[in-house]
Formats: sequence, structure tokens, C-alpha cells
Amino acid sequence: MRVGVVTFPGTLDDVDAARAVRLMGGVAVPLWHASDSVTDVDAVILPGGFSYGDYLRCGAIARLAPVVTEVVRLAGLGLPVLGICNGFQVLCETQLLPGALIRNQGQRFVCRQQRLKVGTTDTVWTTGFTRGEQIEIVLKNGQGNYIAAPEALRRLEDEDRIVFRYVDNPNGSALDIAGVTNDRGNVVGLMPHPEHNIDPVTAPGQDGRRFFTSLEAFLRAALAA
Repeated sequence: MRVGVVTFPGTLDDVDAARAVRLMGGVAVPLWHASDSVTDVDAVILPGGFSYGDYLRCGAIARLAPVVTEVVRLAGLGLPVLGICNGFQVLCETQLLPGALIRNQGQRFVCRQQRLKVGTTDTVWTTGFTRGEQIEIVLKNGQGNYIAAPEALRRLEDEDRIVFRYVDNPNGSALDIAGVTNDRGNVVGLMPHPEHNIDPVTAPGQDGRRFFTSLEAFLRAALAA
């Protein structure tokens, strides 16, 4: 699998995301924020960090980057896209995903191993999980409090598009939401960092690996179809 990893000015987890792709047997393809070309990739990761210094709102400037315009177009055609932390914020700013991320309840930066409850597994990135199981993924953010209009929250629940919920909500997110998907299931955004739960040296549970095995299974099935 060839996975594009986007770098913006201020991105800090692109190296970790690329390393995770390689550890999982894939090829990490660097994508620069100013490029309007996204070719020869099977999926794209928008990694965590502070794109453009998080000026205005987190992700508000990044959504205007040429590479993001192309990612949005390709996502509409079915390209798998995973937005992690700041990447989730960017996806919400582009309206590929509903809602927004605001400052954590209590105005505190959260950094810890976070337990999550798995919701829908009907996405490109989560078929390797079991609905209702609990996993552990690194969480580190200051603006991870997910909000959305009441009708949008109802739609997410009714359409089974909540991918993960926090166990012991760390930031005040509505409905304990830690991640959501679009209606097609090819775009997923989440605040926790699966790329940090790949290596057994730093993450004994290695729950982050299943995001990549899920993607690989989807790509194999698509080739066989």
C-alpha cells in the first residue's frame, strides 16, 4: 500500500505517520502542502500537529492549501483519507466531516494513553476492530472538544457514523465522540494518534496497527473485485 502523508508548515507528526506506514509494510509517499498533485497513492493521511501555527482556527488555513483541495476532490471519488488530530480538524474545516473541534473543557492540554470504545466498523480504516471493544490509543491535544449542531449529532448516531467514543471523556466532546466518518466510510477523522500505537517498544497493545491492516484488507479486496 502506498500512503500519502501530508506535511504543512507546523506539522509535527508526519514523520511518525510515515514511519507507521513503513512499519506496517507500506510505502510512505510525502505530500507537500503547496502541491496540487496527489498521484500514485492508495490512501492519504492528514497527520497531527499545528498546521500554519493553528492561526485563526485549527485547520482553517490548511483547508485552503492546494494539496487539501486535491485530497477533498479525490475523497469524493472514494480515496481513503485518515485525519489524525489536526488532520481531523482540517477535515471538519473542509466539511468532509461534520462538526468542529474547540478548546478542551477546562482549558487544559491532554496527553495520555486514552481508552476508546469502538463504534462503527463499517469504514475503510476500522474493519479490523470489533464493535463495542475497548482499545487504547495515545491522545494529545488542547483543542479536541468535538461539537456539532444537535441535528448533526442526531444524524451521526442515526447513520451509525461515530467511529470511536471516549471512555472517561477527557475533553468534553459531545456524545463522548473521539472520531467520526463520512457517509461513504472512506474518510475517518479522530483525535487520538494511532501512529503512536504501532511499535511494541512504546505501545504494548499496538492497537494502532489495526487501522493499517484494515486499510490493507480494503485495498486487497478492491484489487480482487
